[in-house]
Amino acid sequence: MMETNRQKKIAGVLQKDLAEVLQNAARDGMKGVIISVTKVQVTSDLGQAKVFISVFPQLKREIILKGVQENTTSIRYEMARRTKDQLRRMPELLFYIDDTLDYIEDIDNALQGKKENPIKNPDILDKRQKR
Repeated sequence: MMETNRQKKIAGVLQKDLAEVLQNAARDGMKGVIISVTKVQVTSDLGQAKVFISVFPQLKREIILKGVQENTTSIRYEMARRTKDQLRRMPELLFYIDDTLDYIEDIDNALQGKKENPIKNPDILDKRQKR
């Protein structure tokens, strides 16, 4: 289903502000960690927003995701404060890890011969789940 212009606009606003909020939190508590918001998808009723984050270094991404999920209430409050002039109601925020870079790296390694070639044996590629 196609996203409406309103959904796209809200997703853009949320992505920009969430990136700032998460990067400020990382700067305060964790040195050397980079958090970026790669994509935001807003439901058609504007009630939920799926937020995909990318974390560097990758070793810390599960810890970061858990911390972000535990602090969703305070993040949502801060977002509501920042977007009060643009949004009537702050959507519920659902956080996920964006694994696109892992997937690309696996394909790249396979094509460079570091792994078995996925073109010759497509069964070795992970089956990606649609969210």
